[in-house]
Amino acid sequence: MSLAGEAIVAIWHDIMDEGRDEFYWWHVHEHIPERVSVPGFLRGRRYIAEDGAPEFFTLYEAETIETLGGRDYLDRLNDPTEWTTKTVKYFTNVARSLQRVHYSKGPGIGGHLLSYFFEIDGDVMSAGDFVQRMIDQALDPIAAEYGICGVHLGETDHSISDTPTTERKRRSGGTDMPGWSLLIEAARRDDLDRVRNAYLGGDTLRQLGLLGEPGYGLYRLEYVRTKPRALSEGDG
Repeated sequence: MSLAGEAIVAIWHDIMDEGRDEFYWWHVHEHIPERVSVPGFLRGRRYIAEDGAPEFFTLYEAETIETLGGRDYLDRLNDPTEWTTKTVKYFTNVARSLQRVHYSKGPGIGGHLLSYFFEIDGDVMSAGDFVQRMIDQALDPIAAEYGICGVHLGETDHSISDTPTTERKRRSGGTDMPGWSLLIEAARRDDLDRVRNAYLGGDTLRQLGLLGEPGYGLYRLEYVRTKPRALSEGDG
């Protein structure tokens, strides 16, 4: 398993120009460290778009989906810091989902990430059938491609993703909640372009079961933070 845990928080968004510098300073020095400190959160990353939209993608990896619906995380969301309240008002075009990971395979983190968020037609196939079709026809073949570091498929838990929180109310506009995400990592962008052309064309995505046009972005890693190791007795 390439991801650090069995659940993720996936957030796509743009930032107003007047809040860009504040966002960068806050995100690195307070927000991601704060989130990674929540019990059960293991790692946080931020990416910036080189192609597609929205401009930013943030990924948090957590132990389980129960972590994301737990009291520790909810308490943080309902008690935002003053800096958070000041900064999130600059967020626009937000899509955010708390997801259970159905598939994660690869040797580690890549410096570039291909992101799709989308829906499936539940009247045509079950979630289980969709996952198996994705594994057989796309995920396993892509994971075996030269240069690919990680392939991940997540399904949104709507019951916890749609929980109203104080922080959510501070963001500008509404928040979309995509039902699924597909994330593919590689060290080199060229490898992602090649995989996208070979496996993820528009007709292929529809045949796999995606409903409508998926959200798409090709991102470059800007920042990553892993939960610090707790010092054991005798450590310096």
